[in-house]
Amino acid sequence: MDPDSDEVVFDAPEHFRIYKSGRIDRFHRSVLVAAGVDDDASGVATKDVALDAGTGLTVRLFLPKRQEPSGKKLPVLVYFHGGGFILESAKSATYHNYLTSLAAAAGVLAVSVDYRLAPEYRLPAAYDDCWTALQWASSARDGWLDEHGDASRVFVAGDSAGGNIVHNVLVRASSAENAARIEGAVLLHPFFGGSTAIEGEPERAVVITAKVWASACPDAADGADDPRINPTTPGAPALERLGCERMLVCAAEKDWLVARDRAYYDAVAASAWPGSAAWLETEGEEHVFFLLKPECDRAKALMDRVVAFIAGA
Repeated sequence: MDPDSDEVVFDAPEHFRIYKSGRIDRFHRSVLVAAGVDDDASGVATKDVALDAGTGLTVRLFLPKRQEPSGKKLPVLVYFHGGGFILESAKSATYHNYLTSLAAAAGVLAVSVDYRLAPEYRLPAAYDDCWTALQWASSARDGWLDEHGDASRVFVAGDSAGGNIVHNVLVRASSAENAARIEGAVLLHPFFGGSTAIEGEPERAVVITAKVWASACPDAADGADDPRINPTTPGAPALERLGCERMLVCAAEKDWLVARDRAYYDAVAASAWPGSAAWLETEGEEHVFFLLKPECDRAKALMDRVVAFIAGA
């Protein structure tokens, strides 16, 4: 056995500790919420659906009780949670509450994906799970989706690592046969990086990204310049082929990822991609602030922008 296997390679005291062997200690323990417990109070019905017994893949559905007039069906929004690929759950209070609010405000049938986490399940496990869930949601193989969901209006969204997953799902959708038509994508503070700092990016961000990525995807030949974490690296899949029609990229002024997020948006906007891309940067806020303090005015403004984007504005 490697005598250094228990060497700590990355220590985030409030969240996790990663060892050279790939072992991880998780200090952040999500408070899990059962589906259906707050349906009456929230006005949003929820339920869990198992998609793959072999992998343990499940999704949580959020159905607003306020239905559209004249039997009009609801857009379907497939959501990928954050957590650096190694933390969090679609069943956590944080994401249950956020998706409940989003489903109610936007009038969407939301499908929140509880994908497998690294390092126990290294990437591409999370990417594969999210792709499977997207294809399932778009095919309406569920009573709620069949009765209430509009399969012609599918959106994908995610925060942090989930925003990274959104990009990678769009890349896959550009070339997959019989891929779902994706009307719009919302990337909330997406987790991108690279081996060397770009303009405006602190060195600390480069170090953190590389270590988290190495834990989630230790087989990446190019390290933090793997196209899945660095979509603008030479040789990465062409951004002009991204498989959606509209995109909203959101960032926060004080987020250590803001420079990478802007570079990604600028690259998409400058490419030959035929879709429309929009940028929103929240002043004075840090990474995923809208999850940490959802009642603040800036979180409400961000929610309003996401709702408007889904509505087509």
